Amino acid sequence: MITARAAATFEPVGRSVATARAFVRDTLQGWGFADIVDDAVVLTSELVTNAVVHAGTAADVLCLRNEAGVRVEVADRYPERELPLQTAGRRVGSLDREGGRGLMLCGALASVWGVEYTTTHKRVWFQLDLHERPAGTRCAGPALPTDALPVTDARVRVAVVQIDRAGAIISWNEDAQDLFGHAPDQVTGKPLTDLAAWPHTPGTGTGVAEALQLSRWEGSYGIRGTDGRVIPVYASHLRVRDSEGEPSTVCLLVRDHERAVLQSPSRAPVGDGGGQRGESHGTATDPFEVFIGSPAPDDLDGLLQRTVERARDMLDGDAAYLLLATDDETELEVRASTGLPSARQRFARVPVEAGTGRYGSARMPAVHEDLTVVPGAVPLLTGTGMRSVVTVPLKVEGRLTGSLGVAAEAPGRYTNEEALRLQFAADRIALAVERARLTELERLRRGSLSFLVEASDLLAGTLDRDQTLALMAQMTVPTLATWCAVYTVADQSSEPELSYVLHEDEDRIDGLKTLLAKVPPPDPVPTPGARVWTAPSDAAHSAALRSSLRTVGLGEPSGLSAPGPSLATAAAVGGETVVLPLVARNRVIGMLTLGKPTDEHFRQEILELAEDLSRRAALALDNARLYSERTAISQSLQRSLLPPELPEVPGVEVDVIYRAAGEGNEVGGDFYDLFPIRDGAYGFAIGDVCGTGPEAAAVTGLARHALRLLAREGFGGPAVLERLNAAILDEGARSRFLTLLYGELWPQEDGSALLKVVCAGHPLPLRLRQDGTVEAAAEPQPLLGVMEDLDLYEQTVTLAPGDVLLCVTDGVTERREGSRMLGDDGLADVLANCTGLTAGAVAARVLRAVERFAADPPSDDMAILTMRVPEPPTD
Repeated sequence: MITARAAATFEPVGRSVATARAFVRDTLQGWGFADIVDDAVVLTSELVTNAVVHAGTAADVLCLRNEAGVRVEVADRYPERELPLQTAGRRVGSLDREGGRGLMLCGALASVWGVEYTTTHKRVWFQLDLHERPAGTRCAGPALPTDALPVTDARVRVAVVQIDRAGAIISWNEDAQDLFGHAPDQVTGKPLTDLAAWPHTPGTGTGVAEALQLSRWEGSYGIRGTDGRVIPVYASHLRVRDSEGEPSTVCLLVRDHERAVLQSPSRAPVGDGGGQRGESHGTATDPFEVFIGSPAPDDLDGLLQRTVERARDMLDGDAAYLLLATDDETELEVRASTGLPSARQRFARVPVEAGTGRYGSARMPAVHEDLTVVPGAVPLLTGTGMRSVVTVPLKVEGRLTGSLGVAAEAPGRYTNEEALRLQFAADRIALAVERARLTELERLRRGSLSFLVEASDLLAGTLDRDQTLALMAQMTVPTLATWCAVYTVADQSSEPELSYVLHEDEDRIDGLKTLLAKVPPPDPVPTPGARVWTAPSDAAHSAALRSSLRTVGLGEPSGLSAPGPSLATAAAVGGETVVLPLVARNRVIGMLTLGKPTDEHFRQEILELAEDLSRRAALALDNARLYSERTAISQSLQRSLLPPELPEVPGVEVDVIYRAAGEGNEVGGDFYDLFPIRDGAYGFAIGDVCGTGPEAAAVTGLARHALRLLAREGFGGPAVLERLNAAILDEGARSRFLTLLYGELWPQEDGSALLKVVCAGHPLPLRLRQDGTVEAAAEPQPLLGVMEDLDLYEQTVTLAPGDVLLCVTDGVTERREGSRMLGDDGLADVLANCTGLTAGAVAARVLRAVERFAADPPSDDMAILTMRVPEPPTD
């Protein structure tokens, strides 16, 4: 007989599954069927998922209350989907795959279930019966023999303590006084936190104050007695409110070994003995097996984290962890944990063979009943408060792939029976974990290749040493490490020098530099691979100690200097630090140092990637060093080929602008000079040697110094150039041809200036008259370094007051923009607009016009020499 009905329809969208679960839960709780709510919700969730996710149709959910219990029907609009047949050789479904799992769960949990088809619908229904029990019974367990009953003291004392909104004790019964020794008047009004010794379970954020705010809480902690000893208790908290709405928390406490008095029983069928539920539709399923069969997370970290959480719950532990083996099976790396300090433990590495015997190897299951008896047996649990632990290996085809462990704060919690259960679960997940690990490894390798390609492009894009150092650090932070420091070694006899420091938090960089400056640099060892360097973390711990001592006013211990880095800086570098040598051309040219914050470790894959990067960075850094040295030599040589300063010429303004093209690593062929010959006479020259580099520099040096020497020996312009031509030809194969404008300048008493010039293959000098006309001031003649017999002559030019003589190299006249060229005519037009300007202003305007003529930077050296006779001042 149907006594109540509730129905709802859910659209084919993902959120409908959660809505359907809430609908069934609310309906059954409203009918008072709390005992079967969880089973009904699980089954409804699976069936609605099949309808709205897999079938893609709306789902109709109908809840029917009857005298025996409740019937739930889930119908979809996809009747074509066949019911998987269960035969002797085929199961309805498998926990390892999606298909048929809902029906398998119906067989495991429901009293009766079935499937009905119509032309438009397919309906799956299940019946959950309420077991007969005495009136008022909420739950019950089977009858047990006396020796199987929990053990308690002769008189069980249950302390009842009531805590107000602020966490203070407002009620303390007689059993509480007997258990802990405190009289009610001694504790009333005090915070419970003053008496409670809350167990420290790293990785969880719940303390006693937070637990008191929860609606219900159950677990273990300690209460300090009058003698100061901590008495372990098992507690059950319930948050209530009085008639006026004031909340408080009622705490029931018993001694920890009597926890069975308060401990909530595991959810199980109630009735006559807890026999098998339903007819004959399968056996009960282990909760961990259900998890293994559920859709696994897409990523490895998600799969591992769910695994440790389920393992902890399966064995009722306080913590769990999972380690994966390295490729050579010599080390295990922590990849997931719960209930442990994850920041400290993640990616920490431990050896597979930690000791002798069965319990010292991760290749065999192990049960440690009390870790305090064998300190260091499980290094990961040192200092965590865990007393007992069970560990089992993960193996695939006989090869060790990992280790799974579950730990508890109480000793003696685990036996071989738990080890077998955990091993069974580990065997179920080992292959899935290995597949996910290989998938992640392939993804990491692809990412590493992409990272290295990008890094190589960036490093190849610069030959500047400082920029290379900055790129090395910026590529590693934060991708590979939290902070990075680059040390450079000038030569084998030099000490490593701290050259660049970077932290992902810019506010930490200065403090990090200060800390590293106080630490001796790592040894420049050429051994490849990353090696651990403890000096920064040691210095960080010393800094933290100094700060703590100053805080409590105890001063500082001897041997520790002050002031030191801040605590924030100390924490930022207190983790694992590794050093990778920068080796180029069989020489250590520096070290790449990578670090993590306190308690963090590097993954092995990250270290391998960093090693690859260090090799590329070393070559880039050495290339930048060689380029810098070459540039410095070239610039020094270039400066030596130009006059250090120009002499003052009375009555004549002289200005020079010189611009070398390129990046400064090649010596240019352009040069200029202005020098005194004798009293009242000055020589000037502007030339261009063919080509660049050392050969051009040799000819430039020869020409400049020969001009000065021959002119001061009294030779005229043609004789000077003829002898220079012979000297160039004497160089043989090393010679370069040379274009040269050479002249002599005599300032006159009337304010003019007399010039005698010879133009040997060089762009002609231009004369700007005061009226704005521009004309060539010389005729072209053969260049030097080509023919032996030259017949050169000089031409005389007189510059009147206001006139300007402009001399340039071909880098000015041959400035190009596509097919356009500035040329002699373009230069003359620019000069025509320079009347009335000083010599310096004329040179600057010409340079600006050349630069603006094309968008690209100049590709040739440029020298601009201007001479102007100033106008006499007017009265």
